[in-house]
Amino acid sequence: MEQVELPYQVRLEKFEGPLDLLLHLIRQNQINIYDIPIALIAQQYLDYLETMRSLNLAVAGEFLVMAATLLQIKSRMLLPVEERALDDEDGPDPREELVRRLLEYKQFKEAATELEDQSRRWRNVFTRPPEPLPAEEPEEYLAEDVSLFELVDALHDILARTPAATVMDIIPDHLTVRNQMNVIVERLEARESATFGELFEGPITRAMVIVTFLALLELIRLRIIRAYQAELFGTILISRTFTAMADVEDQVEES
Repeated sequence: MEQVELPYQVRLEKFEGPLDLLLHLIRQNQINIYDIPIALIAQQYLDYLETMRSLNLAVAGEFLVMAATLLQIKSRMLLPVEERALDDEDGPDPREELVRRLLEYKQFKEAATELEDQSRRWRNVFTRPPEPLPAEEPEEYLAEDVSLFELVDALHDILARTPAATVMDIIPDHLTVRNQMNVIVERLEARESATFGELFEGPITRAMVIVTFLALLELIRLRIIRAYQAELFGTILISRTFTAMADVEDQVEES
């Protein structure tokens, strides 16, 4: 992906970390977590970091530490099994510690998700005298917010359909992240939600795609909008939160 130089930088402290990215890649490639092909995952991980860099995203140092860890494991995996077994400190399989961290993190994340789901269910529950139980119905799917990495995947699809920039392309003065934040919020005022793809409809350049994507990330970070899927593996939808319009303008001004 070509880089568009932008003075604006989106901070990612409220998005996912390096372990989330690894779990995303493992799920995306349908990989056995106990037998991770390090060469493949390390390359895809580095590709994601390059994408973030090209989008001018402020990547936390922990992402770079994990990149170095993956490259170290990859180099050790290239050694013969006999030589690896001589290293008593790290064990015969250099992936063991990484797998342990991933499994532990996955357990904590699933527990946190379960607690959040319970909180959603009980939020609007009010006690009253017991009544006959109604017929059991299938459990409603709770719309889940999509991850940063799922948004990046969706962005790749948009960019694949967008003509490559030419040397004559000029970024207009009004094409800024702040302006695009206002455009997205205004688009969502008169409707319940929009699909991710609808934000990039019409004649659009790659620079416009990237600036709009950065605006989307900033609005999510500020909790002005949310990106979610109404059904498992469904289309990514974008909707306003219940933030008052005055608060939206104040947050956009402060960002």
